[in-house]
Amino acid sequence: MGTGRQLGRVRRLVVKVGSGLITTPEAGPDPERIGALAAEIAAVRRDREVVLVTSGAIVTGMARLALPERPRSIPEKQAAAAVGQSALMWYYEAALKPHGIPVGQVLLTAQDIGDRTRYLNARNTLRALLRYAVLPIVNENDTVAVEEIKVGDNDNLSALVASLVDADLLVLLTDVDGLYTDDPARNARARKLDTVEAVTDEIARLAWHGGGRGAVGGMATKLQAARKAAASGVPMVIASGREKGVLARILAGEAIGTYFAPRAARLGARKRWIAFAVPPQGRLTVDAGALRALTERGKSLLPSGVVAVEGEFASGEVVAVVGEGAEREFARGLVNFDADELRKIRGAKTHEIVQRLGYKSFDEVIHRDNLVIL
Repeated sequence: MGTGRQLGRVRRLVVKVGSGLITTPEAGPDPERIGALAAEIAAVRRDREVVLVTSGAIVTGMARLALPERPRSIPEKQAAAAVGQSALMWYYEAALKPHGIPVGQVLLTAQDIGDRTRYLNARNTLRALLRYAVLPIVNENDTVAVEEIKVGDNDNLSALVASLVDADLLVLLTDVDGLYTDDPARNARARKLDTVEAVTDEIARLAWHGGGRGAVGGMATKLQAARKAAASGVPMVIASGREKGVLARILAGEAIGTYFAPRAARLGARKRWIAFAVPPQGRLTVDAGALRALTERGKSLLPSGVVAVEGEFASGEVVAVVGEGAEREFARGLVNFDADELRKIRGAKTHEIVQRLGYKSFDEVIHRDNLVIL
């Protein structure tokens, strides 16, 4: 499906590698596989910048601590990550040193990405590393992350990093060679898709969960990453990390793996942050007229269009926006009123805001400049 791959010139590339490609649960890091990955990165890095997002810290810690299965409690996961992360970085450093590539470790949590100031700090750090010709190696900071501040998986993290650094391409290297109509390990009739123009509900239903006892997520998280990348204007490829020369072949335009096309109009950096970096703190339901005004006419959201307010949030926080009778959000934005204020003014005309609140700071619930249609 689709009309072909439009990569253009890739100046900045984000590569995500799954733990199954570089580690084994019994022994931890696989020097041979990490060495092969280092050679691939060195080959494509000659005329472009590369950021590596890697899994494997917890699996490495599991091997070091001789744990029979993936830890379940947060303290145990954090301990395994603390033991494994330093060892994993040592292997990467050793593999990349013969190629003359220095490495820099960058550990992130959802809090680092969701807070605007910390987001910009992370962006500046990554860009500085690239200017110094350092290979940034990014992982989630599992040593300190708890559920409230976790991204949760490195597929989604890699899409956020691709947006963070304004990448031209995101490549997810995994154990399978693309998106199939079913799990190819279980269904011989499963067919690989060459190109996906958009991650529709039909495409999302193709997700299946794979991976061993050290893996997190599966194809579902890769499709979530594809949605984020596409909305950010970044093409994405899912491909097998066991294919020789896979990165160079993708960059040469070879039809390898599954290609996910980007959205035609790339969101600006601030709107990408609103859309994907910040978990919504509440939800607004709007009527049909407001939905059309937002999606078809490019208008701001006014109080008159709001029919329901869910959650507790402050002014300036991100909220999701849904239509009446719908579950899936169609927009996100920075709200100008807190939840209590909005409950008082929902359905009101702008000239009625003062009457209901006793004051008026804004006419709009969400200004168009702070609204993203997903």
